[in-house]
Amino acid sequence: MNRTVKTATALIAATAMSIGALAACGSSSNSSGDDKGKVYYLNFKPEAADQWKDLAQAYTDETGVQVTVETAASGTYEQQLKSEMAKSEAPTLFQVNGPVGYANWKEYTADLKDTEIYKQLQNPDVALKDGDKVVGVPYVMETYGLIYNKDILNKYFGLSGAKAKSVEDINSFDKLKAVADDMQARKDELGIKGAFTSAGFDSSSDWRFKTHLANLPLYYEFKDDNVTEQPATIKGTYLPQYKNIFDLYITDSTTDPGQLSSKTGDDANSEFALGEAAFYQNGTWAWTDLQKAGMSADQVGMMPIYIGAPGEENQGLATGSENYWCVNSKASEADQKATEEFLKWVITSDTGKKALSTEMGFTTPFKTFDDVKTDNPLVADAVADQKSGKTQVSWNFTMMPSEQWKNDLGSALLEYAQGTGSWDKVKSAFVDGWAKEYKAAHAE
Repeated sequence: MNRTVKTATALIAATAMSIGALAACGSSSNSSGDDKGKVYYLNFKPEAADQWKDLAQAYTDETGVQVTVETAASGTYEQQLKSEMAKSEAPTLFQVNGPVGYANWKEYTADLKDTEIYKQLQNPDVALKDGDKVVGVPYVMETYGLIYNKDILNKYFGLSGAKAKSVEDINSFDKLKAVADDMQARKDELGIKGAFTSAGFDSSSDWRFKTHLANLPLYYEFKDDNVTEQPATIKGTYLPQYKNIFDLYITDSTTDPGQLSSKTGDDANSEFALGEAAFYQNGTWAWTDLQKAGMSADQVGMMPIYIGAPGEENQGLATGSENYWCVNSKASEADQKATEEFLKWVITSDTGKKALSTEMGFTTPFKTFDDVKTDNPLVADAVADQKSGKTQVSWNFTMMPSEQWKNDLGSALLEYAQGTGSWDKVKSAFVDGWAKEYKAAHAE
């Protein structure tokens, strides 16, 4: 998910009016003036900005086709995409986060059913479709949960009176809380500052809680109610469980709750890499930064996020995608063709495969990567989890009605953490905010 949501963050829902206004702009006349065409990719993942630029240059050197890559700052992708699409030289390649994001850009998405990126999918069902039209192809499948420091946990398991003796013992919220509370009480003995890294609420970190953590109560509610499409309203059935895990994050922490507004994703990464905390909510994409910070593969593992839901002992990690490539249908035919050929090269060439799998650390859904082995220990845990027989948590945050909904939820969570707001405000942002933002996004 981009650390922004890595990830994390999903796209801002725009109104039909704003998108309609864009359609009148000059992007439909985008033309390269070159029979070869050219490629302009607006990249969603800041953590992979340098790797994409290098990959673009490699392709240009090999083929002579111009490839430009620009990267949106964390949390600004939709805003920048709207701005860039209004220009005469608009992106030929962009991304949406799923059905909600697609609804904003459906007039700009070419049919990808005859492209190599679609034909090479291990499972064609993971593509984003609109009827018979293939409108988006995921280029990365990601998994998140609680990353844990094996050295710290093993040290804890060896203590007299430890609440668990192995990672396998931690298979419910009650067990996780017992362990985390005990670790927090014995932090000096363990040489840590807290059981969990800081739950920072600046834009590089808050997506972990207002989006990825919020997925858990949505997952269980939608599972109970057999929800498969974005609902106009939600009930908030599992908000008490959401409160359970969030309370644990902010009490058994390296950081005083009053400091969370200024804590960043880099802070959490550093705390974990330095051995100051045992648990760090993040995903497979985090390995690159942890490795850069000096951690070795045998030091880390990943377990599910437990919140106290019924049957969660059979719950696996959260696996899905919010990263779908789309080709701009309003670009010239030459540029569309050049973009499709560039993507084919990215997923079939040794250079492209190495960049995606090794340098960017992505787990891809393409058959062409069957011979690629990863050294990412978090991906290894994700694969093992998928083979374990446990039920993976689906990514339902792609149905969140807008970025504003997430921002309002994040603000309410921060106020609650700092003691300046009540949990009732979180409930209101979660439930009432959903209905409000859904209505705004679907206004005629």
